[in-house]
Amino acid sequence: MPAVQRFARVLRAPDVARLLGAAVLARMPIGIDSLATVLFVRAETGSFARAGLVAAAFGLGVGCSAPVLGRLIDHHGHARVMLPLAGLHAGSLGALVAFGLAGAPTGVLVACGLAAGISVPPVGSVVRPLLAGLLDDDAGLLPTAYALDGIAIELVFVTGPLLTAAIIVVASPAVALLVACGFVVVGTVVLVTAPASRAWRPEAGDHERHLLGALASPGVRTLVAATAPVGFALGATEVTMTAFAADHGSRAAAGALMAAWAAGSGVGGLTYGGREHATAPGPRWVRLAAVFPLCSLPLVLAPSILVMAPLALIAGLCLAPYMAAANQLVGDVAPPGAVTEAFAWPITAIGLGAAAGSATAGAIAQTWGWREGFVAVVAAGVLTGAIAVAGRATVRA
Repeated sequence: MPAVQRFARVLRAPDVARLLGAAVLARMPIGIDSLATVLFVRAETGSFARAGLVAAAFGLGVGCSAPVLGRLIDHHGHARVMLPLAGLHAGSLGALVAFGLAGAPTGVLVACGLAAGISVPPVGSVVRPLLAGLLDDDAGLLPTAYALDGIAIELVFVTGPLLTAAIIVVASPAVALLVACGFVVVGTVVLVTAPASRAWRPEAGDHERHLLGALASPGVRTLVAATAPVGFALGATEVTMTAFAADHGSRAAAGALMAAWAAGSGVGGLTYGGREHATAPGPRWVRLAAVFPLCSLPLVLAPSILVMAPLALIAGLCLAPYMAAANQLVGDVAPPGAVTEAFAWPITAIGLGAAAGSATAGAIAQTWGWREGFVAVVAAGVLTGAIAVAGRATVRA
């Protein structure tokens, strides 16, 4: 089946286009909040250090809360959890703006950032299980659906910062944060009122008697362990690419290089989603994990910004396919009644891994240089491949 036809069939399936569109709207704050928060706090306090603290609190809240929120959704359903979260997230961002304009102490702003992060609705954890259910009669299209979801995330990461920049030019960072409030509320309402979401019901399972919840599944533990180094590689790549650009005389080029990296991920996602996969997702995921570090290896030897651009695109090629295969596997190995929580754990692994990667790469770039930073990126990818190979038996459906 041609690639275009596969994507068209997925989007024509009942509710799929609405779910993916709602996911883009509800996720848009991910592409707005961090940049707008840093710029807003910096403008109001005059300190990048304080702005960094608030942004770090936001990121920590997102990373740590996702599995807990997923478990709540598994027990209580979509609307009863997602709608209050959207309201709390919007309220926290509004409080951050109000307290920031009032000159509140840094601790208050950090608390607002943490509350905003904790209350980010776990959109991906809700949408991905629904996609699996909607395409259950044609499971061969599931990789395509997950690839589309990955491409939607890349769209958020590209358009969110651009939209933020445009809003700041015509208004201010505070307005950008308020716009993010509108996105999360509207997107969440559209999502939970979709027929597929309204028809979804929590499923009781034996996991309720297990403290580990979704992590009681060895397959989920393998996926989380292998995905954390991917997050590390993402965070380290962003910092190291900035160091590379600065070392070559153009710090501003880092944005273009990261855009090329994101474009590579989108191309990889389109290619992966447009193919018909005859093999099971487990072996496919292991192969993608093994290839992941090879895509980043050429970055170590980039001699100039001009050469780095195509190398950055190549480095991103494997990301969206890896995440699409991993997401399909999560649904296969999740314990009954813990599917939403299971989909949340890789999000946490990515977030915490990215935070560690950013901090580590910053120290490496400061002490040694950008080349060693990319070596750390490749090493993280090798660790992902090693974990996937070692745990391949646990990810069989």
